[in-house]
Amino acid sequence: MRLLRGVLTPVVSIALVFLFWDLIIRGFNVDTFVAPSPGETLAALRDNWSTLWPLALETIRETVYGFVVGAVLGFVLAVVMAQTKVLQGLIYPVLIVSQAVPIVAIAAPLVILLGFDLAPKVAIVAWIVFFPVAVNVLDGLANVDRDLLNLARAMGGTRSRVFLHIRLPATVSPLYTGLKIGATYAVTGAVIGELVASTGSSLAGFQRESNSSLDTPAVWAAMLLMTAIGIGWFLLVVGVEYLTTPWKHRATRRRLRSAVK
Repeated sequence: MRLLRGVLTPVVSIALVFLFWDLIIRGFNVDTFVAPSPGETLAALRDNWSTLWPLALETIRETVYGFVVGAVLGFVLAVVMAQTKVLQGLIYPVLIVSQAVPIVAIAAPLVILLGFDLAPKVAIVAWIVFFPVAVNVLDGLANVDRDLLNLARAMGGTRSRVFLHIRLPATVSPLYTGLKIGATYAVTGAVIGELVASTGSSLAGFQRESNSSLDTPAVWAAMLLMTAIGIGWFLLVVGVEYLTTPWKHRATRRRLRSAVK
């Protein structure tokens, strides 16, 4: 029942968004060239599917590669910074500065450095993803139970074993928090990369061309597909978290059963 409710709730929520969207279009009698209805958008998605699907696969590839690179980079940086305060003091300000630079502004220099192929798009996605991962993992490493650490050292635990068995497991929840934040922005980075660094066809390019030709339903269809990719990637991260952290939901079920008894 709990799993069914967890699936139905977001489905109902999305259905309400589509209903509200349709009511606005109908209630204010909005012209199609200004904003299409959900039905017109879905029809445009269906009519252009043969063109959109290969472009969507390329966007997904850029998102996946960039997300993995950013996640690994963020995790490694957090572990390095957590080793000594000196390293953290040197690296952390650089991370802040990197995020203060608008991603659109950094996209053009990356294209000059890396060319117009896949590399700049992956770099842009990684640039967006690594920061929330690094900050959250660093926070997890900094907030390990001190009593537990002292007990491990008192029992003869070496620095490497304490890190492997106590400090590293403490980063699991913060890591997934950072990954989920990064997942929501990863597609944004891929689309920005496509707008700046694509010489051929791309999902962002299709939307731009549709906008130039005043094909508003196609513009919204591309936007809907981009949104679906972002939601799908976020749900994938949530699913991996659910499978790899069984103690969270199992503990919840045990507490619920105890409360009922």
